[in-house]
Amino acid sequence: MLPEITSRADVENLVNTFYDKVRDDPTIGIIFNEIANVNWDTHLPKMYDFWEGILFGSGNYRGRPMPPHFKLNESHPFRPEYFDAWLALFYQTVDELFEGEKAAEAKMRAMNIAAVMEHRIGQINAGTNTSLLHRNE
Repeated sequence: MLPEITSRADVENLVNTFYDKVRDDPTIGIIFNEIANVNWDTHLPKMYDFWEGILFGSGNYRGRPMPPHFKLNESHPFRPEYFDAWLALFYQTVDELFEGEKAAEAKMRAMNIAAVMEHRIGQINAGTNTSLLHRNE
């Protein structure tokens, strides 16, 4: 029996374990490690706040996740398999570490995030909605 997600410490464990997998993933690792050159010391605390806000309503996250992804997409267009890999790794991590209502909610929210981002970036890449590139920047 696995524990439930009940605290920020659980969120940090989830995020850290997930991004360890992301860094090593053959499909999306290169995007994080070389193309975006993510500074993990600043990125991980943002992700703790983001997921704690989603799961517990903490209100700690103050960023806007879409614009940085749109900007990265300009230099390295995102492909559907990137979203599939991200979501599969997230689900795998949640399922390895946790169970219960918050675990199910985390997976549902991740699916929604991936779907919205894939849709909006797909519009940009197809040239059907370039206004999204600069919205709210």
